Amino acid sequence: MKEKRAFTVSGYGMLVVLLLLQLFTAGMLVRSLMATQFFAVPLWAVAFVIVTFCWHGLFMVAPNQGKILQLFGKYVGTEHTTGLRWTNPLIFKRTPISLRVRNFESGKLKVNDANGNPIEIATVVVWKVVDSAEAYFEVDDYESFVTIQSEAALRNVANEHPYDNHSEEAISLRGDPVSIAEKIRDQVQERLGRAGIQVIEARISHLAYAPEIAQAMLRKQQAGAVLAARKLIVQGAVEMVTDAIATLAESHALELDEERKANMVNNLMVVICGEQQAQPVINSGSLY
Repeated sequence: MKEKRAFTVSGYGMLVVLLLLQLFTAGMLVRSLMATQFFAVPLWAVAFVIVTFCWHGLFMVAPNQGKILQLFGKYVGTEHTTGLRWTNPLIFKRTPISLRVRNFESGKLKVNDANGNPIEIATVVVWKVVDSAEAYFEVDDYESFVTIQSEAALRNVANEHPYDNHSEEAISLRGDPVSIAEKIRDQVQERLGRAGIQVIEARISHLAYAPEIAQAMLRKQQAGAVLAARKLIVQGAVEMVTDAIATLAESHALELDEERKANMVNNLMVVICGEQQAQPVINSGSLY
């Protein structure tokens, strides 16, 4: 069921018209009674009642709000125009629905990441209703629908990605917040699209290891960070040593035998990879 525009007119103009008709029918009814025109009294009385009933067609629409109109249970349209409006007075059911931007923050969910580690995760979803008919008629309670489907999408994204990953190719929950936010938003939008809801933004608001493994995973995370840093340092040191030897050979025409090259590589690697400052040693003799 898709939203459609309801038939309404300006309530301010109808307010003037109904007031004039009310005064006119009332005056004619009194005039008929005073002139003893009893055949005209029922007609003017019926006209007076009809005009009075037409006042029921007036209703108000607040900013960023819609009114869903139903005639004997049938959906006849939604009115979004702000202010005083008038429609068929037989439309008794006029349900307001908010079109404002709203946000929902899930509770802390305990799930397993892609590596099977238990983690705690929560999200904030910013959303609004864009199709009032789908939101009101397609689901029983669209606000509850947003809550349940957002948490389900968050669980799914958390299960597909690891909490942390030192590999640059893999997407992790902690290391790639922008990519994870886009995935959460896309999955939530896919689930809420059938309810006429647009997801504006979705981001992780809380992310942590579960308390029972937090200390162990922190040590593992620190060890992984140290290994990754060591690997990067060694790779950089190898490149620096290679460039140094090549520069000495090409620019300064310095020929080194294999043993001297090995000794230089050893010294440079120790200096570059060492955590403490190197202590210079002056060699007054020959290498041999």
